[in-house]
Amino acid sequence: MSTLRVAVVGAGPAGIYASDILRNEAEGKYEVEIDLFDRLPAPYGLVRYGVAPDHPRIKGVVRALRDVLDKGGIRVFGNVDFGTDITIEDLRKRYNAVIFATGAIRDADLNIPGIDAEGSYGAADFVNWYDAHPDVPREWPLDVTAAAVVGNGNVALDVTRVLAKQADDMLPTEIPDNVYAGLKDSKITDVHVFGRRGPLQVKFTPLELRELGEVPQSQIVLDEDDFDVDPAADEEAKKSKQLLVISRIFNKWRETEPNPEVKRRIHLHFWSRPDAVLKDEQGRVRALRVERTEPDGSGGVHGTGEMREYPVGQVYRAVGYFGSPLERVPFDPKYGVIPNDGGRVLDADGEPVPGMFATGWIKRGPVGLIGHTKSDAKETIEHLLASEATWWKPSITETDEVVSLLEERGVKFTDLDGWHNLDAHEISLGEPHERERIKVGDREEMLRISLGED
Repeated sequence: MSTLRVAVVGAGPAGIYASDILRNEAEGKYEVEIDLFDRLPAPYGLVRYGVAPDHPRIKGVVRALRDVLDKGGIRVFGNVDFGTDITIEDLRKRYNAVIFATGAIRDADLNIPGIDAEGSYGAADFVNWYDAHPDVPREWPLDVTAAAVVGNGNVALDVTRVLAKQADDMLPTEIPDNVYAGLKDSKITDVHVFGRRGPLQVKFTPLELRELGEVPQSQIVLDEDDFDVDPAADEEAKKSKQLLVISRIFNKWRETEPNPEVKRRIHLHFWSRPDAVLKDEQGRVRALRVERTEPDGSGGVHGTGEMREYPVGQVYRAVGYFGSPLERVPFDPKYGVIPNDGGRVLDADGEPVPGMFATGWIKRGPVGLIGHTKSDAKETIEHLLASEATWWKPSITETDEVVSLLEERGVKFTDLDGWHNLDAHEISLGEPHERERIKVGDREEMLRISLGED
């Protein structure tokens, strides 16, 4: 039986599920060896660093991913940066193929005047902060009274919910001490959320919306002018069970009387397209200007010319994620993906590149949930296994040679045992406080714990 050696770049759900499917599909056909590389010391990607910590249901996904890795047959190399610590030439010499599963981890652009103001942020940066990502600053300024969140997806609601919550309400979660301290010192009293379309054209789920209304010591504030703007479209939207539930939630909130005793207010603005971030004399955010929109009769919106200004000290753009290019790998800068056909990476002429495949958000863009990730990975693996004639012919076949390569280059890499060490340590940090875990966010500390360098 011949050996199939595959490198997978990216240890989030896409990379882990692709590894698992490859291991299963190749059984009995090849002796398969899979090495999973990630630039972070810990695995799980956006499941660990892109989901709000007050969403405990995501822990089930983490358990499923851990089970995949703990089955064996997949080696994990954490804290290894593709393009510097290990290159495409290195992989070509040692593997038959590579699967890129690097996801989409940066914010999509919002090209309006003033977006570069001090106090204007990408939502992903804020999410990375409260999720203890090792590559972001440990402190986050929450020294203004009003903030704007641009976007009507689940990430926008996550950011809004965390901004609106009291720090003590986050204590049962896995946030580290620096995030608790930052939220404790927050001066925010009002969070404004803006969507360019109507309340029944939103992208978030009923669960996310309902959770927003359950933030303690807060109240949802709606503008009656945002409702009943397009009755025909609203009735059509209600044919969706999900949007029907969302409509009921909004209607309930519309009947709620203002409560002056709450500590924070969450203002939801629809038919509002961001026009400019306005700056003060020091270049800091002082307001967000939006243009009122209206239905265009074709399912979209157009501007009305009516402008409104909202005094805010911070702006968070949550208009989607975007992929990042990889060294010497084809990339589509318009869509932020690796160009591909069913997972087979394509060159500038649209021809498949031998030995190179993609899966997950870097393949299809930042859409879809875990179920999509699994089916997406299956498609990629099917194409990989069907293209044996174009696989690389590695000149270095010793299984442990890649370990020697990284050691020679001075790369301080972690493995699956190292993740178990870090996992156990984070759980031990939480136990005295009756919390499931407390995340470690400092990269050097993560490495020290993972490598047992106490």
